[in-house]
Amino acid sequence: MAISSSDACLNVSRAAILLVGLSLCGCSFDLGSFSSGPDKEATPKPAATPTAEISAANVRDAQAYAVQGQALARSGKTDEALAHFEKALTLDPYNVPALSGRGQIHQSEKRYAEAIADFTAAHGLVPQRADPLVARATSYLALDKVKEATLDLDEAVQSEPNNGQAWSLRGLAYEKLGDKSKAAASYSRALAIRPRDEAARSGLARVGG
Repeated sequence: MAISSSDACLNVSRAAILLVGLSLCGCSFDLGSFSSGPDKEATPKPAATPTAEISAANVRDAQAYAVQGQALARSGKTDEALAHFEKALTLDPYNVPALSGRGQIHQSEKRYAEAIADFTAAHGLVPQRADPLVARATSYLALDKVKEATLDLDEAVQSEPNNGQAWSLRGLAYEKLGDKSKAAASYSRALAIRPRDEAARSGLARVGG
């Protein structure tokens, strides 16, 4: 049976979103990019209310729970991982690794609204990072909120111009919007950064780049 070009594009788009989601899961559960380092310390946290003071011990314990959640998630124990991320956020609501990890679990289980809420919170705490924006854009695309996704991805590539994943997903978002020029430019940039990015290569072929 013949498959129309629009159906083929839709199938490839779904596969690309899935691959991006899986890739993001791997990144988000590697908490190194969200760990408490100089960059995170340079980002001011929202002030805690007088009745919700966060002690240094709470911050330390929250980080430990987040790291344990990472290990559990990598082992496929998502329920236990989620429980650890929840404990981390009870101790420290500003723990970016726990927010990101919980968001990725929500996203993998298709609870996109909850995932978007977690990635939004993470982005507010580390606005200079592209990862929360790319993750949130993935959920937006899954909900067919393409314009919202493009806004996130535009910001992501401005924050991290060498983030090949952001450029590749941006190409898909603009392709879904019908803007072949921006899609081709994004796919090309992704391939310049990651020559083996097959999703970008396929996308570039589809938009005639």
